[in-house]
Amino acid sequence: MIAQLRALALTAAAALMVPLALPAMAQGKEAKQLFGAARVGSAQQPAPFGSYAKGCMAGGVQLPQTGPTWQAMRLSRNRNWGHPQLVNFVTDLSAKAARMGWNGLYVGDMSQPRGGPMLSGHRSHQLGLDADIWLMPPPRLNLTINERENLSATSMRRANGAYVNSGWTRGQHEVLKAAASDPRVARIFIFPGAKVQMCKDETGNRDWLRKIRPWWGHHYHFHVRLACPGGAAGCVNQAPPPPGDGCAEAQEWVANILNPPKPKPRDPNAPKPKPKRELTMADLPQQCVGVLQSQ
Repeated sequence: MIAQLRALALTAAAALMVPLALPAMAQGKEAKQLFGAARVGSAQQPAPFGSYAKGCMAGGVQLPQTGPTWQAMRLSRNRNWGHPQLVNFVTDLSAKAARMGWNGLYVGDMSQPRGGPMLSGHRSHQLGLDADIWLMPPPRLNLTINERENLSATSMRRANGAYVNSGWTRGQHEVLKAAASDPRVARIFIFPGAKVQMCKDETGNRDWLRKIRPWWGHHYHFHVRLACPGGAAGCVNQAPPPPGDGCAEAQEWVANILNPPKPKPRDPNAPKPKPKRELTMADLPQQCVGVLQSQ
């Protein structure tokens, strides 16, 4: 009898160690197809699993389509979801923008309901900790769903991103400063010319500029990335930005835009770079299977 009980106990323990498996019909699909099909968040405690470009989100919550100081844009994408900390951050920042004289904020892509790889566009935004905020001050906050699909954001760059254009004002500077000064924020991506302009214009405390990082594109919106929430053991933070305000680095980006360096000659014997393949479930943390399976 004792031997039988031990055998049952060992069998049960082994069962707990077997990874969750997706139905056979889903195992051959790209991860983006599986996560893109989810329409609502998982019935789990909020938790990000993995890294910003290779992970998923349990217990995601939806940013309301409209609030007193924000509107979510491009609702057909169903990307106005995030970790509760991200939703709180977006609503907090929109209220700050309203106190600064804007009507609030237009909010672009956050994450899919369960995070994960997206069907199109971003390679990040997978943990529910990234959000795109339009750089255009909202003229009004009563847009219809159709208007939110078709309204064009305004670019703030000129000379291919080396400079800001006439649409850039102190308002964008202050909204970005408020975002970067929030302790929840790890970094913010924006086009190089904007970072250089902010470096020139800031006369007070410059510590917040360290979080503003130049990156290609990002001239219609800025991309906010939050740090992993406290206690989120399965979440992998990006390495922190280098020390300093990063202004010299941004200026170097601008110099390379205006005077592109000559490309290095290609080694004819070097192997051709492999195209990036699409992520599968095997590439993601094991918890992501459970996130998909949760009702």
